[in-house]
Amino acid sequence: MTARYLIFEDGTTFAGEGFGAPAVTFGEVVFNTSMTGYQEIITNQIYDNQILVFAQPNIGSYGIQRNNYETIVPTIKGVVVRSLSNVATNNVRRMTLDQYLKQMNIPGITNVDTRAIIHKLRDAGKPLKGSIVPVPDDHAFDQLHATVLTNQQVAQVATPKPYPNPGVGLSIVVVDFGLKNGILRELSRRKCNVTVLPYNVTADEILRLDPDGVVLSSGPGNPNSIKKSVLEMIRTIQTKVPLFAIGLGHELFGIANGAKVVRYPVEHHGMNHPIREIITDHIVYASQGGGYAVDPQTVDRTKLFITYTDMIDNSTQGLRHRQYPAFSVQFFPDGAPGPDETDGLFDEFLDMIRRKEARR
Repeated sequence: MTARYLIFEDGTTFAGEGFGAPAVTFGEVVFNTSMTGYQEIITNQIYDNQILVFAQPNIGSYGIQRNNYETIVPTIKGVVVRSLSNVATNNVRRMTLDQYLKQMNIPGITNVDTRAIIHKLRDAGKPLKGSIVPVPDDHAFDQLHATVLTNQQVAQVATPKPYPNPGVGLSIVVVDFGLKNGILRELSRRKCNVTVLPYNVTADEILRLDPDGVVLSSGPGNPNSIKKSVLEMIRTIQTKVPLFAIGLGHELFGIANGAKVVRYPVEHHGMNHPIREIITDHIVYASQGGGYAVDPQTVDRTKLFITYTDMIDNSTQGLRHRQYPAFSVQFFPDGAPGPDETDGLFDEFLDMIRRKEARR
């Protein structure tokens, strides 16, 4: 391994060794506290434009699994680990993390003090811009300061064209804002006939397909940067067919119904977050990943009510419309990785569709 450095815009430097692609990269630096599931995390489109630090000290001790991709072409900017295990210990020979990142042209850095990096990010109270470089000289810092990160991540990662994920059951449209494959897996397990559409699709284009329900997917970036036409689409669709929104989709659902979305002081990325379902006072555990949350003080209680809250910081984790069959969650009900005890929300969505059909 050759020397590599993680540098921050404030001048801080962390020395380590490089793995993966020998590329220079720039991005927001965030951290994830999950103990397992590194492949699903790295291939999750929510990390577009970001360099990810793993809190789990040893990463890569099992190889890349063919069924664990959350997207085929990940857009994460870089991977930072304390200790890289470069030998897959499972019984079947698999590609190592180092080999995979080389194929995807994603740089990594290991043998760095990830605990110190995470403390730095927590103390900053916001994501910091960083870069993985071969030499931490003045030129590297000048490039970092001059780099402007795009706020159009959804346009970068969402599908540009519709495509089908066929099934024999209910017809579901998924609007892709940076889709996790876990959402498609859960719908496939329920035999849904799925059509995935681009994020900038209109309500008329959706309704032309005569769907039984619509899912707004998770995705990266600031929801306040999304085109106003997307909010108009949501306002129309929620009045026509049952709607289920996840992650970024949840935030857009809130904005479309008058709520405001604010940035977390420290982004939430990890598994086993305790989430309270308000109506039952039941605690569930779920995976989270995101930097924004619906401000509960701005929720119009004549339109929406809050269904889930985070037990750690009391942030809004779920919404439901009072008039229409539409609801949303901030966390990932499909897991991948993480607890799957909230995957019943997909069943709740399909039951909502069947009840609406029965009333016709």
